[in-house]
Amino acid sequence: MNGPLRIAIAQIDTLVGDADHNAERVIAHARRARDELGAHLVVFPELTLTGYPPEDLLLRPSMIRWCRDALERVRAEVDGIDVVLGLPWQDGAGLHNAAVVLRDGEVIARYAKMRLPNYAVFDEKRYFVAGRRPTVFECRGRRVGLTICEDIWDPEPARRAREAGAELLVNINASPFHRGKQQERIATLGQRVAETGLPIVYVNLVGGQDELVFDGRSIVMDAVGEVVWQGPAFAETLAVVEHPLPAGQAVHPETEQPPEREIYDALVLGVRDYVEKNGFPGALLGLSGGIDSALTLAIAVDAIGPERVEAVLMPSRYTAQMSIDDALAEAAALGVAHRTISIEPAFRAFLRMLEPAFTGLAPDTTEENIQARCRGIILMALSNKFGRLLLTTGNKSEMAVGYATLYGDMAGGYAPIKDVWKTLVYRLARYRNGIAPVIPERVLTRPPSAELAPNQKDSDTLPPYEVLDPILERFIEHDQSVEEIVAAGFDADTVKRVAIMVLRNEYKRRQAPPGVRITPRGFGKDRRYPITSGYHRYVRGH
Repeated sequence: MNGPLRIAIAQIDTLVGDADHNAERVIAHARRARDELGAHLVVFPELTLTGYPPEDLLLRPSMIRWCRDALERVRAEVDGIDVVLGLPWQDGAGLHNAAVVLRDGEVIARYAKMRLPNYAVFDEKRYFVAGRRPTVFECRGRRVGLTICEDIWDPEPARRAREAGAELLVNINASPFHRGKQQERIATLGQRVAETGLPIVYVNLVGGQDELVFDGRSIVMDAVGEVVWQGPAFAETLAVVEHPLPAGQAVHPETEQPPEREIYDALVLGVRDYVEKNGFPGALLGLSGGIDSALTLAIAVDAIGPERVEAVLMPSRYTAQMSIDDALAEAAALGVAHRTISIEPAFRAFLRMLEPAFTGLAPDTTEENIQARCRGIILMALSNKFGRLLLTTGNKSEMAVGYATLYGDMAGGYAPIKDVWKTLVYRLARYRNGIAPVIPERVLTRPPSAELAPNQKDSDTLPPYEVLDPILERFIEHDQSVEEIVAAGFDADTVKRVAIMVLRNEYKRRQAPPGVRITPRGFGKDRRYPITSGYHRYVRGH
């Protein structure tokens, strides 16, 4: 044994479904770890070669073959350093979520994930067979135990690795972000250290993948449960730690930062990777002068730069002049190109066309929705013509209660603030203004309005957001019943009305574009409700 074991942590951003691309990244990072950092071992995230989550690509034999071919390429092109990477591995028992250890072109160890998550956004039992045996390999005289992601959340895999002789645990991950997730990880790793007495090297994926964002923030924890190293949030890194870990070098985790910062950074990364990985030249959005589009514009600019973002103002007969002025001020402050296209000619044309059918009927939400759909047509036309991704600007509160128009303001390719409650939208806007003032103060203080009818305000049809959002969070994210929410101090009639609105608008959410998930229960993979359901009758009766 010659000195400490130098372990390189490769916290990288992979591309789902492109095994060649991911193999190239493994080769480049492994060589850097060897040549520039003097590492003996380099560790990559879970399912490195497929990216995470590959979903039903795993059902295609060609995807599995491609991964094996990519593994052969890594074996042939990397030597002089041990490599831990993840991939799907087929054997007689079935397909495994696996990790392999490569040394000078040979697979010297292989591990199959023991605990397959099947909750929230995870669906691994659909694809994988669980492993049954621990894996411990030796590197420069040190005994290293392998585990994968969910394994570390259960005591048994770590215990079995220790019993097999491990003196250090390496845990490779694709652990998605949500609010408070890093605190949960640190607490869980601390439990495993307390149970086993083993230090842990926890390597996490970083990057956006459809609705998921992986925040990186890899962790190294010593044998007494102190965090001695932590990777950056929402950014790639390649860094070296040593085992045995130097004593007395605890770090202050980044979780001490304001929560608005990590949420905002997650939204920016989610938008950036969706644009870049799907090959869009840029993005565009409708800019109304309201808080939601203002925040979305700031996120887009911070994600891909002002030169790749276009704002479109689409005033109508109901648009206040201050809304136009504020939208222009936002575009100027962020340095984005903008154009103004009035919807009034299209709106008048539709009203004339429908006048014979609507004779004798009073105006209602039908006419409001026509305006929203006029805007949707304009924005989709610009998106089609110039190839830019259309970003929608609706927030989670609106999506929850159906305060959005199908084929109107819901039209688009990606929804950056889809999982952001309205009250949080305001906090994020103030956070962004703390970096540089880009959203006029009037936008933050005026009553929110869709401006689809004279003197319209959101509060005409919805409870105040300070009341609405806590009800929605309890009902959607925590599965609380009407009775439980009322017992917490909310008005019974309001709670029932809100709950029924949520249940009745499932059909809209099914047709909404994907958006960044930042809560433990977003409107995506982790919430699967039937569209046709009589459950609202139960809610109404209790």
